[in-house]
Amino acid sequence: MTDEPRLRLAEGQRLLDAGDLQAAVQLYKASISEHPTAEAHTFLGWTYSFLGRYDEAIQECKIAIAVDPDFGNPYNDIGSYLVHLGKLEEAIPWLEKAKKAKRYEPRHFPYVNLGRVYLKLGRVQDATREFEQAAFIQGAREEQDPPGGDSEPSTVH
Repeated sequence: MTDEPRLRLAEGQRLLDAGDLQAAVQLYKASISEHPTAEAHTFLGWTYSFLGRYDEAIQECKIAIAVDPDFGNPYNDIGSYLVHLGKLEEAIPWLEKAKKAKRYEPRHFPYVNLGRVYLKLGRVQDATREFEQAAFIQGAREEQDPPGGDSEPSTVH
């Protein structure tokens, strides 16, 4: 990727964090037009989700998966968007795919999200299993990167 699309992607992330969603959408689209990446499509989808445009968010994540099927974030995001739409059963296979993705950080998010889905469905044992696995993964991650390290804080999305 050349510097210009990377800079647009970084600026889009800054604008997203600042709450300037429309400007972030424009920068992500500009980045994609110059150099489509799974990350840019995923961030565009994430921005659409903040705007309540879940169908477009899901579509962007599907494009991200087509660009890089090993990138796990769009699988988790699709699952999250389906949960927001009340489509719990449809979310499960997407979250399972996120768990298996080769490239995904933070690795424990799909387990947490799947645990939440199972709780909503009344599947307490399945939820407990997912939450325990998430805690195990997060614990292992913290051992590799103790507090005060260079890791960035994460959110479950």
